[in-house]
Amino acid sequence: MVRPAAYDDALMWLESHVDYERLAPGRRESPTLQPIADTLALFADPHRDYPIVHVTGTNGKGTTTTLTSALLSATGLRVGTFTSPDLHAINERIALNGQAIDDDDFTSLMGRLYDAEKVSGIVLTRFELLTVGALLNFSDEGVDVAVIEVGLGGTWDSTNVVDGVVTVLTNVDLDHTAVLGDSVGEIARDKVGIFRPQAVAVVSTTNAIVVEIATSRARELGATLWTIEDSFALERNELAVGGRAITVRSPYASYDDVLVTLHGIHQGVNATTAIVAAEAFLGRALGEDVVRGTFASARMPGRMELLSRHPTIVVDGAHNPAGMRAFCAALDGAFHVLGERRCVLGMLTGRDVDDMAAPLVSLGFTEFHCCAPHSPRAMEARLVAEAVRRAGGVAFEHASVSTALAYAREHSGDDDLIVAVGSLYLVAQVRADVLHVVTRHPHQHW
Repeated sequence: MVRPAAYDDALMWLESHVDYERLAPGRRESPTLQPIADTLALFADPHRDYPIVHVTGTNGKGTTTTLTSALLSATGLRVGTFTSPDLHAINERIALNGQAIDDDDFTSLMGRLYDAEKVSGIVLTRFELLTVGALLNFSDEGVDVAVIEVGLGGTWDSTNVVDGVVTVLTNVDLDHTAVLGDSVGEIARDKVGIFRPQAVAVVSTTNAIVVEIATSRARELGATLWTIEDSFALERNELAVGGRAITVRSPYASYDDVLVTLHGIHQGVNATTAIVAAEAFLGRALGEDVVRGTFASARMPGRMELLSRHPTIVVDGAHNPAGMRAFCAALDGAFHVLGERRCVLGMLTGRDVDDMAAPLVSLGFTEFHCCAPHSPRAMEARLVAEAVRRAGGVAFEHASVSTALAYAREHSGDDDLIVAVGSLYLVAQVRADVLHVVTRHPHQHW
């Protein structure tokens, strides 16, 4: 393939590389960060040009990354943000002060990575290329700080070439067990691999096993450990009109009755973690105006997101049992619905389908419309439907996400609720249908 000169060419070149996000996640036989480190060295180590806040966790790391970036940006800093996955365009993953890079910048980055690959012979994976592209872009843009979300795990994740001055662990639950380990302890040991000497490590779970592992690792490295309910606290986390009302005590300040315009108990924890992470970086309090102003307009596409009314359509990217439980716990309080409930449900293989379906069935949905998201890892609609039926729900199987959504909408009245959940791949397709968003991916692989 020739050097990409246009956006579509850049996408196609990127897609020609191994993509562990779309395929079953796996490790090299001998895990190593050397290829990505060597590629960064070709560009004079751009990730050493600015300080970094590094965020990992089973759930909530994307929201925490986005909110931390927004808080830091509100203080006047120039902030780069690297997140995954994207919903509608790959550009979303690399942002400057909340704005995704444009097509020309993306094409330029891929062109430079193409040149590096040709010169060095080092062929990175798709995610590794995006990581290098983000780190390079942030250097080009002269950011004051970058907030980097881990892709998978911690120790051997592509992003772990960076040295975060603040590292964040949101929580640990069973997910990607084939890669990270089949116990919370094993997964936690992988995730604390992002901790660094002399850095501040923020831990937002009270799980005793995780806290013990994080404490041991921080002590070993000489890192400063801030744990929830010890160094900081979420003292109030209640339902409010339009989101949550939280009261937070950080090591630097207290913030009382702050409105966070995100739905779900877990979002109160994510917002708290973001405040603490941002203040750990600044070494001071953010201030009332920054916290209130940022959270009053907080948005997280695809996370407990209201897309339309009459009927009410809500999407959420819950894609593992812990995320599904959090979604189910939040749904009733977040959206008051008088009519019937229908669920568009689709997920990827490698998930415990029964543990995903059972909490949804217990909410009393009238029917489930099961489908397979556009992904090589998609679980057959038949298998999802069978799990719903085992849990006592009424399930229908559909040939596509669009068909499942269309059927649910056709049979819903103005007072009814339609929920689409189970995978961010499914959420992206539903958002595209409802909001008429153009999804730009080669071969429409969403």
